[in-house]
Order: sequence, then C-alpha cells, then structure tokens
Amino acid sequence: MTDATSAPASPPSRRARVRAPELIGKGGWLNTGEMSYTLADLRGRIVILDFWTFCCINCLHVLDELRELEEKHRDTVVIIGVHSPKFVHEAEHQSVVDAVERYEVHHPVLDDPELATWKQYAVRAWPTLVVIDPEGYVVAQHAGEGHAHAIAKLVEELETEHAAKGTLRRGDGPYVPPEPVATDLRFPGKALVLPGGHFLVSDSTRHQLVELDADGETVVRRIGTGVRGFGPDSFSEPQGLALLPDGKVIVADTVNHALRTYDPASGAIETVAGTGRQWWQGSPTEGPALEVDLSSPWDVAWWADRVWIAMAGVHQLWTYDPATGTVGVAAGTTNEGLVDGPAAEAWFAQPSGLAAAGDRLWIADSETSALRYVERAGEGDGEGDGGGFVIRTAVGAGLFDFGHRDGAAGQALLQHPLGVTALPDGSVAVSDTYNHALRRYDPATGEVTTLATDLREPSDAVLVGEDIVVVESARHRLTRLRLPDEAVNVEAVAHRTQRAATEVAPGALRLDVVFTAPTGQKLDTRYGPSTRLLVSATPPELLAEGGGAGTDLHRELVLADGVTEGVLHVSAMAASCDDDPANEYPACHVHQQDWGVPVRVDGTGTSRLTLVLAGLDA
Repeated sequence: MTDATSAPASPPSRRARVRAPELIGKGGWLNTGEMSYTLADLRGRIVILDFWTFCCINCLHVLDELRELEEKHRDTVVIIGVHSPKFVHEAEHQSVVDAVERYEVHHPVLDDPELATWKQYAVRAWPTLVVIDPEGYVVAQHAGEGHAHAIAKLVEELETEHAAKGTLRRGDGPYVPPEPVATDLRFPGKALVLPGGHFLVSDSTRHQLVELDADGETVVRRIGTGVRGFGPDSFSEPQGLALLPDGKVIVADTVNHALRTYDPASGAIETVAGTGRQWWQGSPTEGPALEVDLSSPWDVAWWADRVWIAMAGVHQLWTYDPATGTVGVAAGTTNEGLVDGPAAEAWFAQPSGLAAAGDRLWIADSETSALRYVERAGEGDGEGDGGGFVIRTAVGAGLFDFGHRDGAAGQALLQHPLGVTALPDGSVAVSDTYNHALRRYDPATGEVTTLATDLREPSDAVLVGEDIVVVESARHRLTRLRLPDEAVNVEAVAHRTQRAATEVAPGALRLDVVFTAPTGQKLDTRYGPSTRLLVSATPPELLAEGGGAGTDLHRELVLADGVTEGVLHVSAMAASCDDDPANEYPACHVHQQDWGVPVRVDGTGTSRLTLVLAGLDA
C-alpha cells in the first residue's frame, strides 16, 4: 500500500505500470473527423485520459488546467476526454456534442454513456486523469483538480525515457476541429433587460457580451474582443449579469475567476473583484476585492445592499460590497452537498443561478437539482440574535436524485437547473436546464408545476411585461413565451445517478487516500500539516465513528449497525512544494478532490476503501 502521506515519487526505472484497458464508448468519437481509435492506434504517444462530465465545475476547471500542457506537448501527448455522464441528459449524444463546442474542447472525446471505460479504469470521481505511457501502460492516476504541474513533470520524464528507448512517436495527433457554425449567439448563458428595453446577453462560448434590440434578435453591439483573455476588453466564458444601482452592469467573468463591470453609457469595462487566479483551500476568504482569488463565479444578483455571487467553483455564496471594495464568504463551507441551516454551516453544490425577491434570495443549486433560498435568520435558526442569514431548500433531495416530477415540493424533482427568475405573484420560475423545461414553484401552495417544455438547455429567463424571455442556450437564442395561466402536463419521471455502489463489510472500514507527491516535490510541513481529510455521510447515521476533519490521509471508520446503504462524502487536500532545501520560497501546488462514494453494507464486502488523489494504489 502506498503511504498516503509521504510516499516519494517512483523514479522512472521503478515506475509501477499496469496495462491500460481498451477505450470503449457506445456514443463514439468526437473531434476526430469521424475516425475511431484504439489504444493500439495511439501506441508511441503519451495518452492522458480525462474522465469528465459537462455538468461538473471541477471537470471544467481541469479542461482549463490542461490547455497549456496540451499546446506545449501537442506532438507527443494525446489528451482524450472520456465523457462519463452523471445526469440522464448528459448521456444524450447531441448534448455531448454541444458541450464539446461550448467549452472549447480541443482534443478527441470518447462518448461513453454507459460508463464502460469508467468501470474498466475503476474511476470513482469526476474529474479523474489517467496517464498512459507510449507502450500502453497506466503509470499514474489523479483525481480532482490541481494536478497539471505534476502531469507536466511526468510527461517530460516519459518523453526523455521513451525517446531513449525508441518507443516515443512524435507527430500530429488525431484531433480534427469541427466546422464552425455561424449564429449571432453561441451557447449564451444569462441575460438581463437594460433600462432602455434592450437585452444584454452573456455570449459565453464567444467570450463576449451582446446587446440585442427589444426584439431579442437584432444585434446592436458586441462588447469584448471575442478572444478568451483577461485584458481590458476581454472576457473568458462570462455568465451572470446584474444591474447595479449606479446603472452599471456587473458581470460574472467565470473562467477569469473575476467580477467585471460594464458601463452601457461609456462602454468601459473594469475589473472590480478577483485576481484572475482560481481560489484554493487556504487562500483568503475575505478582504480587498482585487486582492482575493475567486473560483468560477457563475451568477450575480443585487440583494441586501450588495452583490451576491454564486461561487460555483467552491460551492459557496460570496458577496461583493462596492461601497467598501471588499469581498467575502457569505454562506457555505466548500463541502459539496445539500445541507440547510445557518449560512456558515450550509452545503451547496455548484450554485449557478440567483434571483432577488424581497426578503429572499433564490438559488438554483445545480448539482443537487435543487431550488433553495437565503433569508434573514429568525428565532431558533442558530444565528444568535437573528442578524445573520439562513439557508433553506424548497425543492430538491440531494446530489444523486433528480428527474421531472411536479406536485408537492417535498417530492418534486428537477434536473440540474441553472437559472431562477422571480415572478410578480411571489412565485419563481426555474430554468430546469437538463429537463429542457421552465418550471414554477409557488411558496404559497408549496406546489411545483411545469410552465413550458421543448426548450433546449434553458439557462436563464427574464420578465418583459406579461412575457418571459428564456435563454435557450443550446439553441443559441432568446425565446419569448407568454406566461401561461395553466401548467403543462408532463409524465413524471425520477432518476438516480447510475453509479455502482461499493460493497463494504459491516463495522470497521479503513479509508486510505493515496497521494504521491510529484517528482521533485514533497509534502512541506514547515508551517504545519499540508494535508486535510474531511469525512461525512448521507444519511449521517451511516457513520458511527470516524466522521469530521483531520490532517491524516487515512481514517479508521466504523459503520453503524442497521444502516445498509448510503453515500460516504470524502474531501481530501494535499499541498506539495519543491524539494530544494536551498530554496527559501519553494513553489507549492494544491491538489484536492471531493468524492461521493455510494456504499452498500454486505458481509462479503471490503474492509478497505481506497481513493486515489494522485499516484497509483500499490
């Protein structure tokens, strides 16, 4: 077993190797000019498999992490995205085609709707990266984010090693870009109505804002260069938009990890929060807005005299106060899940849509397929004098339950909603993205209904008089609907994420998180522990002992008697630094991942659960 806290990287001559299983995917190949590939076709190249699904913000972070490596080693490395769906919608082939274009995936993608290759490689988490050497052996596995530097080092080692052996083959890879499509918008994200009646839309894939005439179709102007960047006139996959009291628009510049303002009067763009770098565990969580890192802000709303931020990348809500020029965490722990209560203790899962409505701020919490809200805490809410905020859930059951079911909110189901819109009667419309529908929740009756279907990945909606204008993201347009008097009848359907449960033995369960520091690095404990492990369970009664936070990457758990199945939530972090005693300020990197591991208690099950953060389980 690899020592989970201090194992050194294996030198090239002793590197563990496992023969890589074949690549299988019923959906076929994308970005290859309709060619199919086997591992034998790729022999001589370094292959990096990126197991991803397009709903997953961590997977999107990894796509961006890999862009530099992909370009630098294009003649020796082939990155293959193995699309492994969580939601039913993600198993539709056209949805994968759309996502590959939407997120500018510039490498081959294998569409694996039945998780065949996922199972062959024993993957447990999105995202997971697997490195295969030029001879077809697996030499490393990495779960989560922050591994690009480690993989880059490994690639350089493999290039040197296999060039010397004569087993490295250089040349063009199998990537064939798709033909571009001409439309005025391309995968738009969010919209708002400007005071003059025009629409402002975040044209996310084209890295621009677009002002449209009141007809919702005619382009008035484009804002931004249209080239991904963090310059004075550039955006990178912008999403959320909100009007500020001074007439400016605040923009969630998502992949730049920043907030920008756009002045419709002057056309000026200004950065007001974020550094352009992604927030990592241990970074400041409050302070001067331009000095604090953010993480994939997805939507923004003006509420309670400040800007609220759906910080999808860390499963939190933050706020930005223009008066003081400061940002800070407002709700959430960074743990991914559905937990209500005092704001500081709540759990979210990729909050992606916000809507202010009087004394409530509504939230589309996408990965839990939930509609939630923030309100002022009252008596008995655990916030002392009631001056804080509390989080509540109106619709939604958790990370793995989703579907399209109307009726009483307690049993209603959504599927990965990205937007929420306050309606004049006090109810809210939900852009139920992966159900291709517009839903309605009425707090007065506690009922969920369907307002419209046959939309294509609706991601936001805005009110215009008695109409509601929906951002149909995957149809690249705004669609105007009259708010109906009656709901649409939809046949109810419920789903659970199809992931095989791990059979575990009752009683004691050893949890090991495997982490091997990259070559030339080590866990640096000069200033205290450089690892963190957080364990919890759904239902909480599953764990009799072993829950909570600690600094070792291993834990002795005890499963409770009488609970036969559930989900173990494991969050691990490790910081490795350059192993050079002469360097007073070594470069350090953070590796982190959250796992939700479905388990079933069985007398013949395993008594050891291994999760690989980086390395191979020996």
